[in-house]
Amino acid sequence: MTQGLRRILQALLHIEDTPHRTALAFGVGVLIAFSPFLGIHMGIALLVAFFFRLNRVAILLGTYLNNPWTLAPIYLAGTSLGCLLLGISRDGLDTIDWELTGWAFLQGLWTTLRRYVWPFLLGNTILGVACGLVGYFLLRRFLERRAAHAAQAAPGA
Repeated sequence: MTQGLRRILQALLHIEDTPHRTALAFGVGVLIAFSPFLGIHMGIALLVAFFFRLNRVAILLGTYLNNPWTLAPIYLAGTSLGCLLLGISRDGLDTIDWELTGWAFLQGLWTTLRRYVWPFLLGNTILGVACGLVGYFLLRRFLERRAAHAAQAAPGA
């Protein structure tokens, strides 16, 4: 690989970021994964990464925590938390038709979740912040230990 291409890739991917900045990007990505802005998580993540010069790979990996297999459990957990905190009954949450796709899914979701809008927003925001912080601290610790291990191994190599 040429030196110029290597520099471009390093700048694009922020390969030389510190463990703090990489973990921060991942944690922000996890927060975005829990955000109620269904369908635009990746766009939000890339905009945040661009404006704050965060590691694009790390923020996208955190954002991909919300995917077709985890979407229902994430949003159900967040809405349930919001219902608990706001004292709203969770009856009716199990009537969401997760088999629908596209516009039909969004219409069905709105019809079912209309009374759960505030619990949905509150619960998923709180879970997003909590999981983002956990993701940040776990990844930072892992990256710092990895760097320390590499630094110990390097002089003897």
